[in-house]
Amino acid sequence: MGMDSLIGGTIWDQYSDKVAELMNNPKNMGDIKQEEAEAMGAKLIVADFGAESCGDAVRLYWAVDPKSDVIVESKFKSFGCGTAIASSDTMAELCKGKTVQEAVKITNIDVEMAMRDTPDVPSVPPQKMHCSVMAYDVIKKAAGQYLNVDMESFEEEFIVCECARVSLSTLKEVIRLNNLTTIEQITDYTKAGAFCKSCIKPGGHEAKDIYLVDLLEEYEKEKMATTADSMAAGADVDFAQMTVVQRLKAVDKVIDDNIRQMLIMDGGDMEILDIKENGAHFDIYIRYLGACSGCASSSTGTLFAIENILKEKVDENIRVLPI
Repeated sequence: MGMDSLIGGTIWDQYSDKVAELMNNPKNMGDIKQEEAEAMGAKLIVADFGAESCGDAVRLYWAVDPKSDVIVESKFKSFGCGTAIASSDTMAELCKGKTVQEAVKITNIDVEMAMRDTPDVPSVPPQKMHCSVMAYDVIKKAAGQYLNVDMESFEEEFIVCECARVSLSTLKEVIRLNNLTTIEQITDYTKAGAFCKSCIKPGGHEAKDIYLVDLLEEYEKEKMATTADSMAAGADVDFAQMTVVQRLKAVDKVIDDNIRQMLIMDGGDMEILDIKENGAHFDIYIRYLGACSGCASSSTGTLFAIENILKEKVDENIRVLPI
């Protein structure tokens, strides 16, 4: 049976009863001979697929009615571990009675779900999810042979997480729409990275072209570029998210546009000394220059006007403190 038969204790408890039964008593293991297919009025399809990551392989036999494309019989031979046997047997069973075009839509998730005892408890440990992926791939291989097309033509999108069949476009959209910043968040939203974990970062069970950490890094760069573009274009950016330099520039621009000319007309001016976070507030320390430094209204009406304009145009939590 392979190494699965040696698993004990905690790991064994992660297998469903269905998987344990199919490991020892598969229903569809065997082959379909040419004469048997002909007796059914069917075309025989034999497809092989191997997983380089673990050395397992599966051979799938289909007897397909050429008039309706319906798979009238489906069997397999597995060359690998017990989980591969259980996954392949389930895959062969799911193919029966479906057209070849319908069978191609069977995913590894469908195979894994069909092996569960209860809908919310996985049927195999995470590191064994690749066995159901192999079952999914051999279906594409068989369908490609029957329809005389390349098996890759059935894959419409680039898949980042093979275990959960999560595409690159789906991951990018989910990360962007929900502003995700951690691997744990991606897994919660999409299940990507929940099983064999090879797609999370380099060094896992299988080498990947794109990893989840790459997508997070790309999104972070995208956000930084967007913020820089927004600042350059004068668009509104959350004051709390700005750097100290950005805050100083934002406040200084509002003062230039709305306040400074009024002070200069009265023979004065002002300068910003510092901006500090103080609880929920942003305290802006200023110094009056020229005539404003000795003006009685600099600590009352003028100060009130400056603070109100900055609250309205920059952030409502700003407080202006003259020194």
